[in-house]
Amino acid sequence: MHPVMFRWRSLTIHSYPALQYLGLVAGVLAANFAAHAAGLDAFRVFVATCILLAPALAGARLLFVASHWRLYRLTPSRIWDRSEGGAAQYGGLLLAVPLSVPLLAFLQMPFAGFWDVSMVTIMVGMIFTRIGCLLNGCCSGRPSKSWISMSLPDHKGVWEQRIPTQLLEAGWAVILLASAIAIWSSLPFQGALFLFVSAGYACGRLLMESTRSTAQERRTLTLHHAISLLIILVSVAALTARGAK
Repeated sequence: MHPVMFRWRSLTIHSYPALQYLGLVAGVLAANFAAHAAGLDAFRVFVATCILLAPALAGARLLFVASHWRLYRLTPSRIWDRSEGGAAQYGGLLLAVPLSVPLLAFLQMPFAGFWDVSMVTIMVGMIFTRIGCLLNGCCSGRPSKSWISMSLPDHKGVWEQRIPTQLLEAGWAVILLASAIAIWSSLPFQGALFLFVSAGYACGRLLMESTRSTAQERRTLTLHHAISLLIILVSVAALTARGAK
């Protein structure tokens, strides 16, 4: 749609990295408020969040590249091209969560409490990032004539009436964020918010994955379907097990 936000002299600002950066800043600010609300040391949350951002971004990009490998295997230089969009939320979690164990132990931060706060950070960042995807054309929806379809481009710049998958995911993040804030104080244990939001995001992703243009091309279950199902099962099992105690 608008992969380049603006140009000024020799400076070119691309929409996706610009919105991703705004999402990171907004997410870190949201983490500060969330940490105070949760009774955690806000400075230590800030330090842990900043350190984990690099592996989270790298993991998200690598999983996206892996799931679209046929587009990148012939031009590997595109893998770390900052002007391109494309990041898979699950990749960031799969890398950042295990790496956070020793880091949080060193900072003397509770693992479950930190990741409750981080869910707020992630959902805020996701809202901005998905708008960046929309402007860039990446993670586009499949062609459709349904009432919710919009005239949108894909990553190749091909315009069609498409399901606005990026907007649906951004909207789902807004709903999850609002729900998390509303129920947080009533949850029975640290980590429950992390499990709730993880399961909620996975449920939404499980449904919306089939609206993507890549799903139409493959017409099969994707890696993200499998990860979504696994996260739902693990989160529900953990919530049930802790709730039964």
